[in-house]
Amino acid sequence: MGIEALDDSDLGQVRWMVKVITYGTYDLLHYGHRRLLERAKALGDYLIVGVTADSFDKSRGKINVQQSLMERIEGVRATGLADEIIIEEYEGQKIDDIRRYSVDIFTVGSDWVGKFDYLEEYCKVVYLPRTEGVSSSQVRSNKRKISIRIIEDKGLGRKITHESTWVNGVEVLSPDSGEREDAIYLLSTPQRHYELIKQAINEGKHVMCESPIAMKETECRELFALAKEKNVVLMDAIKTAYATAYNRLLVLVKSGAIGKVISVDSTCTSLMGNYDPENLEGVWGSITAWGPTALLPVFQILGTEYKEKNIVTKYIDPEKKFDGFTKIDFIYPEAVATIKVAKTAKSEGNLVITGTKGYIYVPAPWWKTDYFEVKYENQNQNKRFFYQLEGEGIRYEMVAFSKEIESGVDTSYISEEVSMAISKVMEDWAAKKVNVI
Repeated sequence: MGIEALDDSDLGQVRWMVKVITYGTYDLLHYGHRRLLERAKALGDYLIVGVTADSFDKSRGKINVQQSLMERIEGVRATGLADEIIIEEYEGQKIDDIRRYSVDIFTVGSDWVGKFDYLEEYCKVVYLPRTEGVSSSQVRSNKRKISIRIIEDKGLGRKITHESTWVNGVEVLSPDSGEREDAIYLLSTPQRHYELIKQAINEGKHVMCESPIAMKETECRELFALAKEKNVVLMDAIKTAYATAYNRLLVLVKSGAIGKVISVDSTCTSLMGNYDPENLEGVWGSITAWGPTALLPVFQILGTEYKEKNIVTKYIDPEKKFDGFTKIDFIYPEAVATIKVAKTAKSEGNLVITGTKGYIYVPAPWWKTDYFEVKYENQNQNKRFFYQLEGEGIRYEMVAFSKEIESGVDTSYISEEVSMAISKVMEDWAAKKVNVI
């Protein structure tokens, strides 16, 4: 109906319609959410509900959201209270939305009192009383706790235990606890992974394992098959895979933002300090410590079906079991890749993805990335991307692990094919299919 067809009463309704906007995650939508939306709806004539995107929730420290964005949107829609649903994706969007939708009232729960007073410059701000005794955090916490035991700690145990405190429904057992664990977080040397994982799976335990899962491709394949048979979760623990910036980088690459990828160059190094070449038992070498992380973008961007690979290694022990430096070149049908890993040499730990239209540069240390750049021939088109990273990605991978245990739905960010390809590289390196320098 055009504006010329409106009578005086219609014009009055349009002129005095009160628009209300509110925001939330709405995870596991419950009675408290509904009551808040009902109160918001009662404030005006038209209710706009902003549902926060996964990436924005992560940037605000909300990492344990159980439902996908679409599930949460559908939950809000099902209440029948929202006249319009939008997605909140960035800091400062509230001001933009208030202006864009000509909002009269911004409202949110009373636990945020004072937080949004700055919006009074743009509209009326109302803090609504929350329903006592119910919250999404409580709903998540009331689920059965998943107990995890750290096995053969290589120094990461304290950090993993700390990060677990951010994840509802997860409890890391102390080493001397007599309780039986539901799952293990395996930190042993890679040569022991196969036997320890197999034992845990046969005992009905879920397993998160510091990559590589096994030192042979066939063993890795066998373990995934056994996990399916026993109905338990086996997850490859490469924390970088769960970093928001890294995932946004993959999306940009897959969307063609830099054209067709023709090269991936990945470097990961760290100096291990003083060491005894005669006694390196239990110490992770360059390829086992850094190889999985360096290989991750190669296999996730270019795939696992390479035509050739050439491994060059510099050993630092008499028996040639410990590599101080390893470089691997891959040849794909239409692309190439190079990784460099080292524990007795230092290099710039960056990631460069070369495309036919531009390239992506991730500065050192790229595996802890919260920032990357997309660059083009025309520098005016260059873009910088920032995404907050908390806990180096450990808490995010633990959320994925617990969600898969609870739901039975695959939530891993690393496919079995990638895990097996990593194990294949380890196998060829261990079999001395290398050039020695």
